[in-house]
Amino acid sequence: MSEMNAAVTSSVSDDERGAFLAELRAALAAAGDPQRAVQQRQYLKSEMPMYGVGVPETRKIAQTTAKAHPALWQDASSWEGTLRELWDQAGYREERFAALAVIRSRLSAVQASRVESLGLYEHLLRSGQWWDLVDETSHAVGLVLLEHPEQASAMRLWARDADLWVRRSSIICQLQHKERTNLELLTEVIEVNQDDGEFFIRKAIGWALRDYARTGPNWVRNFVETHPGLSPLSRREALKHL
Repeated sequence: MSEMNAAVTSSVSDDERGAFLAELRAALAAAGDPQRAVQQRQYLKSEMPMYGVGVPETRKIAQTTAKAHPALWQDASSWEGTLRELWDQAGYREERFAALAVIRSRLSAVQASRVESLGLYEHLLRSGQWWDLVDETSHAVGLVLLEHPEQASAMRLWARDADLWVRRSSIICQLQHKERTNLELLTEVIEVNQDDGEFFIRKAIGWALRDYARTGPNWVRNFVETHPGLSPLSRREALKHL
């Protein structure tokens, strides 16, 4: 009897997941604008096709559709499995935006900040490989870091990773953390990357410092003064509003 129940439960779960994915794709396709899709692909340099749906509308569609399937988000296995399938099987870029929108929604309040979710986020970073997807994923990484400060050790490893997008995430994952920013971690991830000539790393360093300057302007001024190796771009961005 227990095996039969397990089989039924699995079947229902698969049906629920399939229904969610089908409804989401249909809604995105219906909201798409082919002309806008061409412009978006050019702007994002996206090899993946696009429906032509703006980010705010994509978030709304994703969260509304996800809300209609609450069973998918109530346990970690179903939550991560659904998001991985949506991401990995995406035929259009907005489907990946949709996965990130679900992660940021209230439906993911329990799952998104779990330590175990870092594995999913690392997968998204390594397969996303561009700033729009990486920056949104980094917000989710920050949720884990806020709830589990000991994961700063993982960010220290990411800061030295061969993948520039993983490194970028380690630098910007504390955006908007304000007084909860781990300054020791911020210092280290910047210092090990300040000599990198990659634009997206230098921009990330400046962005992280500029964001924290709203909370600790004197700390940021001192940091810039005592780190002459910072690139002009990083320095300019850091001091932009000071």
